[in-house]
Amino acid sequence: MTPQTYFTEMESRIPTGTVRTRFAPSPTGYMHVGNLRTALYTYLIARSQGGTFILRIEDTDRSRLVEDALEIIYKTLADCGLTHDEGPDLGGPVGPYIQTERRDLYGKYAALLIERGGGYYCFCGKDEPAGDDTPSGSCDIPTKYDGRCGRLPAEEVAAKLAANTPYVIRQRIPEGRTAFSDVVFGEIEVDNADLDDAVLIKSDGLPTYNFANVIDDHLMGITHVVRGSEYLSSTPKYNLLYKAFGWTPPIYIHCSPVMRDATHKMSKRHGDPSYEDLIAMGYLTDAVLNYVALLGWSPGGEEEMFTLDELIKVFDVSGISKSPAIFDMDKLRYFNSAYIRAMSPEAFRELALPYIRRTLQNPNIDTQAVADLLQQRCETLTDIPEKVDFFDALPSYDTALYTNKKSKTDEAVSKAMLNAAIPALEALTDWSKDGIHACLIGLAETLEVKNATLMYPVRIAAAGKAVTPGGAVEICAILGKEETLRRLRLGLEMLG
Repeated sequence: MTPQTYFTEMESRIPTGTVRTRFAPSPTGYMHVGNLRTALYTYLIARSQGGTFILRIEDTDRSRLVEDALEIIYKTLADCGLTHDEGPDLGGPVGPYIQTERRDLYGKYAALLIERGGGYYCFCGKDEPAGDDTPSGSCDIPTKYDGRCGRLPAEEVAAKLAANTPYVIRQRIPEGRTAFSDVVFGEIEVDNADLDDAVLIKSDGLPTYNFANVIDDHLMGITHVVRGSEYLSSTPKYNLLYKAFGWTPPIYIHCSPVMRDATHKMSKRHGDPSYEDLIAMGYLTDAVLNYVALLGWSPGGEEEMFTLDELIKVFDVSGISKSPAIFDMDKLRYFNSAYIRAMSPEAFRELALPYIRRTLQNPNIDTQAVADLLQQRCETLTDIPEKVDFFDALPSYDTALYTNKKSKTDEAVSKAMLNAAIPALEALTDWSKDGIHACLIGLAETLEVKNATLMYPVRIAAAGKAVTPGGAVEICAILGKEETLRRLRLGLEMLG
């Protein structure tokens, strides 16, 4: 096959006529929030326009690879419902979808680029100076280079190649200015003198990100590229590559960073949570995905809560902001609590039971009843153990808990209430929520006190905690008659 036949065949494989987007992570071990947002926006663009969502793995930086990272990527996308149409695990018309498996084609396109004047062989070794006004450095290190090898006579280049002199391939930056359009940041123009002759093919034959992503995006028919705004400064060089090859650039959508605060980007190194961390912290995937969608994008109305299907319907790239987004854990917690409350009781029980069972060892406790008690009083799943541990064992507590201004109780009042409640509950034959409620409400009426004046000390004695995920009636019903009365008697004893 002649070189021209090869390139013609590659062009014929490119799908056309539909929107095609790609999520192209490096397998570095975890999915940080910015990565998840890129995956989500890329997915939403494709789905909202009836297009194709592609997963591509960019693994040419071998020093950063982490074992099992690819499985983390697959699992995260699957858990979030961001199903891809083409990828390493599914195949597709423009595979392979892992860059190191595409290694042979990058060299061919680099040679084509040199032929078209957009690149050149660079033979400068690691000890060669990078230029008159720049420090020494390797061709593999992205330093400002003076382009000396780009000025070598063709005969000298041929001789060095024939002698197997090690080389990299650099991009040749022409004189003039380069402009491009970005959906978020608008029209941007730069002086080409500010761009460096970046390395495209390293000395080991692998491409740099700058080269591989351009080649892959074109050959995979990518129509929309979503990436972080830190790549804005590199985009003119990408456009010059497209121009040198005679290709049409994709639509660029650069997103401002997700910040921990007004001055610091989120970073795993500084303890900021990844997607996996947030799930381990008890947040729901749907809540995380909904919140991440709003980090730098506005739907244009008052509504904030969206399912993934609803996001597909309302998402528009015009709503993406230039301003960095602050990741607010309190706001995420608010989203999560709203999602928990909106779940069906059956769905919440399924999620909550593992947390409940890890805490409650008493087989007499109805864990499903505990789950039902929690749903409207729980913000994250990891809140559960602390909220329910008193069911398993009465914690040590101070009698000062019995004093509550709102309920009009102090230790003396609480002692009187427990003295009355214990015999009333001992005589109760219907130990259900309805039966306990009727008993205590009737007793409060007989004692001529407010319901809270009686209920509060009963709850404190039963739970030993000021804050509980339910009132006296629900707690007594779950504890059972024998354990409830044991705790109430102990409370009365503590009150003297």
